[in-house]
Amino acid sequence: MEIFLYAFSVMYSPGPVNVMGLNAGLTGQFRRTVGFFLGVGCAMFVMFIVFGFTGEALISRSVVPYLALVGGLYTAYLGYKVYNARVDLADSQGQPVESEQQQLTFSNGFLIQALNPKGMMVVLPVTTVMFPAAHVTGGAIVAVSALIAIGSAGAPSFYSFLGAVLGRRMTHSAHLDRFNRLMGLVLFVCAGFMFYDFFIHLHKS
Repeated sequence: MEIFLYAFSVMYSPGPVNVMGLNAGLTGQFRRTVGFFLGVGCAMFVMFIVFGFTGEALISRSVVPYLALVGGLYTAYLGYKVYNARVDLADSQGQPVESEQQQLTFSNGFLIQALNPKGMMVVLPVTTVMFPAAHVTGGAIVAVSALIAIGSAGAPSFYSFLGAVLGRRMTHSAHLDRFNRLMGLVLFVCAGFMFYDFFIHLHKS
């Protein structure tokens, strides 16, 4: 039980993946972003399977800060795209529709989760400490990894749903444009924290 509580508490906290999901909901892309959610879940499943059977033999904790650097760069890129996106509202139904914003895809979800240090900090403690302590081995690793991956895909889905509910209350394109800029800035902040983790590691080493 502690494995799921730990994983879900980290995955459902605000982060770049969930911010992207929230923004997708706000801009009327909730139903068109299913591939993004699946990409997030698949990335977590792959990481849990790989590290669940190899422990830290493949990538040690010392590599995580360098993943933070790459993840920070990718998150900053997504933040730039979101900040500069513009949204129009359909006149007939008042629903937000995509204008100049690129639709989130499976590959976007897979990459941002695979490069997300928060995701890695879920995987490593669970696979190297909690799995052995709970005697999770063999097929059980696959089963537990699948359940956590489903929960991982559910996190941005939940944030996106919340965004969709808020988005329906928006009646002017300017409101959604402001939310785009705000979400873009939040992603820049997330990227900044990743860069901070990287530079702190360099200073200590």
